[in-house]
Amino acid sequence: MAKFLFAYHGGAAPQSPEEGQKVMAAWMSWFGGLGAAVLDGGNPVGQSYTVSPGGVADNGGANPVSGYSLIEAADLDAALAMAKDCPMVVDGSGSVEVAQALDM
Repeated sequence: MAKFLFAYHGGAAPQSPEEGQKVMAAWMSWFGGLGAAVLDGGNPVGQSYTVSPGGVADNGGANPVSGYSLIEAADLDAALAMAKDCPMVVDGSGSVEVAQALDM
């Protein structure tokens, strides 16, 4: 089995406790469906910064990351199929960038 990084882009902070509960329930349901494939559910992240030879930019780049997870899947196609059911993808509020973690 291979490991894949899911980098989440987009989404928004819930505007009420009720909305927060609904969002959390959707994520927990999705993770529950993935079962043991979830190696690290990860976390949402705060402001991102881009460090380059020219210095540090506090704009997060063109498509700032909003969270991450580490998932195990048989292959890239299986990982992509898992990502398609992510709550952010399903509700249209964001996207998932999928990249295989390569063994070193």
